[in-house]
Amino acid sequence: MRKYAWLREPLAGTDGSYTFKIMLYEAGEGFYLFAYTDRDAVISSSDRCYDSPEELYDDWNSLIDDRGWIEMEDPLPDCQHDAFIPLRVKGRNTGKPEWGVYETLEDGKWVEYRPVRKCSDCGVK
Repeated sequence: MRKYAWLREPLAGTDGSYTFKIMLYEAGEGFYLFAYTDRDAVISSSDRCYDSPEELYDDWNSLIDDRGWIEMEDPLPDCQHDAFIPLRVKGRNTGKPEWGVYETLEDGKWVEYRPVRKCSDCGVK
């Protein structure tokens, strides 16, 4: 299960960053909350693990906007659980991961992932 939500107001972090959206992911060991520090972020900046979805909802439901939790598909095999697009560590599928190097699925083929910076990367508006 994966769901994401937009925060009603950006949430300031202790490091000067702001969280704009969050994602819930159910894993065998618990429930992850991924945080995204840019409106256009494809992959999370941080995560937390909760023992139950109720505990996560207690912490976050009052902060999300009126759209609520939006359900989404689980990631493809070997893909990042926190990514909004099909994204995997290069070589992960062959057992030889190149950590920090990503691939994305385009037209049915895995290609090098090259993120595009958007205007919202410039700061909070």
